[in-house]
Amino acid sequence: MNITNQPALANHLNRRIFLGGGLAGILGMAAAGRLQAEDTESHWILPGVPKAKRVIYLFQSGAPSQMDLFDPKPLMEKQRGKDLPESIRKGQRLTTMTSGQASFPIAPSSFKFKQHGTSGLWLSDAWKYLPRVADDLCMIRTVNTEAINHDPAITFMQTGNQLPGRPSIGAWVSYGLGSPNRDLPAYVVLTSFGSGRPDDQPLYDRLWSAGFLPGKHQGVKFRNKGDAVLYLTDPPGVDRATRRDTLDRLAALNGMRQKAVGDPEIDTRVSQYEMAFRMQASVPDLLNVRAETRETLDLYGPDVTRPGSYAANCLLARRLAERDVRFIQLFHMGWDHHGNLPNALRGQCKDTDQSTTALLIDLKRRGLLDDTLVVWGGEFGRTIYSQGGQSETDYGRDHHPRCFSMFMAGAGVKKGLTLGETDDYCYNIVKDPVHVNQLNATILHLLGINHDRLSYPFQGLEARLTGVEPVQVIRQVLA
Repeated sequence: MNITNQPALANHLNRRIFLGGGLAGILGMAAAGRLQAEDTESHWILPGVPKAKRVIYLFQSGAPSQMDLFDPKPLMEKQRGKDLPESIRKGQRLTTMTSGQASFPIAPSSFKFKQHGTSGLWLSDAWKYLPRVADDLCMIRTVNTEAINHDPAITFMQTGNQLPGRPSIGAWVSYGLGSPNRDLPAYVVLTSFGSGRPDDQPLYDRLWSAGFLPGKHQGVKFRNKGDAVLYLTDPPGVDRATRRDTLDRLAALNGMRQKAVGDPEIDTRVSQYEMAFRMQASVPDLLNVRAETRETLDLYGPDVTRPGSYAANCLLARRLAERDVRFIQLFHMGWDHHGNLPNALRGQCKDTDQSTTALLIDLKRRGLLDDTLVVWGGEFGRTIYSQGGQSETDYGRDHHPRCFSMFMAGAGVKKGLTLGETDDYCYNIVKDPVHVNQLNATILHLLGINHDRLSYPFQGLEARLTGVEPVQVIRQVLA
């Protein structure tokens, strides 16, 4: 069809389509080539069988305090109340919340640490259940980032860039590998509110966006209040055959429109219509936890039957993993503890400790941990010095991007390993630094993706999750 003779269609090529498609043709053709390549064996696939078939990413939004949870610093007790030495801080960047403080008093952790398992993994007594799976964890104490404020830091963790608008890691995985389950999205997002700080920073849908990738790779967020997915039931008087016929007619009309204007988002719309139709059949069974045994429900804790809770989301994550959803991401808010940290941290651990542990146990006993990668962590760490007032039982901590702790478990990672070392003040890295881009590169590697080759043409560049600079996979954690 020649649109030059049809002004209405020509006018439809508006600014949004022009900018989205890129230069009205050149990048459009490149994108079309990419779309064709998505369903074929792509050049970014690593040879051999991938260790992980899927990822469950337990993102702890707000930045958990590493020296109160995972990285003991016993020598700090003798430094209580003393100012952080300039030889340690080295003029490093501060947030506006503490840059005006006259001093930076050391606040030792009020939590006690013990070693657990045959691996001797150090965990604080904030954790009651996690020690049970100590020998399954791979702890990284030296993750670091450039971002010092929440929104840029979370955006960087998810997209590899501090500026909004880039594809999230789940969208990259969906683009690179597709989905083995036609009836559920490749990328599902679940959110929950923490009791440690229920008024914590909000989360934005752009954190699971497809960015400049085709829109069908965007994460599908399940609601944490009311029905997890809306409109699963057809309206009264509309049966499945009628719905199917309606979608077929819409697809035909959209196909004509696509030929006329060449907007790739039309293809996305068609695929989302089809996914929604299939989800009407698949999601009710997914959400039916009554099929679970009482023993399993008890394993996850008393909150497991409360929709939208972290415990309920952990159980749902296991059920999604059973159904081969490729990337499952839980965002749990409430870890931003600038004050009242000991009490708030206990609240957060009460939210997450039992159900995180239960998820690992449940995956393992079902044989799913062998090919599921579980990742736990936040956007940056916390300072050893106190923000505001300080006592032995009440203190706060500011943002600290230079070192923080995360752990992984499952497919392809070493069990019982603790990687990296920080100084006595938990302020600087002494050994084995791990940048955020390295963490993301390693996640892709374990899924069988070469992160250097997984790219998409955008603004004249071959854009990647891990950026344009050389990035090494964390070889020390690979089993």
